[in-house]
Amino acid sequence: MKKNRFFLHLFVVILLSGCSPFSVVSDYDRKYDFRSFQTYRWPTENEGIRKGDVLVEHPLVYKRVQSAVNSQLRAKGFRLTGAKQADFIVYAHAGIKKRRTYHHSVGVGVPFGPYHWYRPWWGPYGGYTFVSYYDEGSLVVDIIDARTKDLVWRGVATRIVRDYRTPEDMQRDINEAVGKILATFPPGAEAAATGK
Repeated sequence: MKKNRFFLHLFVVILLSGCSPFSVVSDYDRKYDFRSFQTYRWPTENEGIRKGDVLVEHPLVYKRVQSAVNSQLRAKGFRLTGAKQADFIVYAHAGIKKRRTYHHSVGVGVPFGPYHWYRPWWGPYGGYTFVSYYDEGSLVVDIIDARTKDLVWRGVATRIVRDYRTPEDMQRDINEAVGKILATFPPGAEAAATGK
């Protein structure tokens, strides 16, 4: 049963319902010249991500993220290398935060119990408020200059966390999240692809 729950509660950047979109943002060093980038690598063990990160706690999910990133970067013409001479290093991080949202309704009272109208505060200034909680997951992809170890580009996808029934469902969402994150890497790639 625990193995089944592994796929049900893990990954981060995902939906609660089919209409829940990813929120994606990216930023980069405006002075950095990305044109020299040709090869990349993943962090070595002593460079790895820290404890407490979702991808550290769930290495199979980390492998899925790596696979999705490799596929996207390969399609952009970058080559994966294990050599320390790689032009850039790709770091992936993930986390989950508990969020809350407030809902306000001006509803109309309904017959209920001996006092009949359970929600008397209706009308232009009335209504009622209730709070709901949800888990919000984020997947972060960092691009580090391999020579200087400086962060030069970062992309983040955020979405409401969902439970997964199959590993394939999880991989599909990971692929989508990574595709949206890396759509603007390297800077100017999106404009070049559309001819703008």
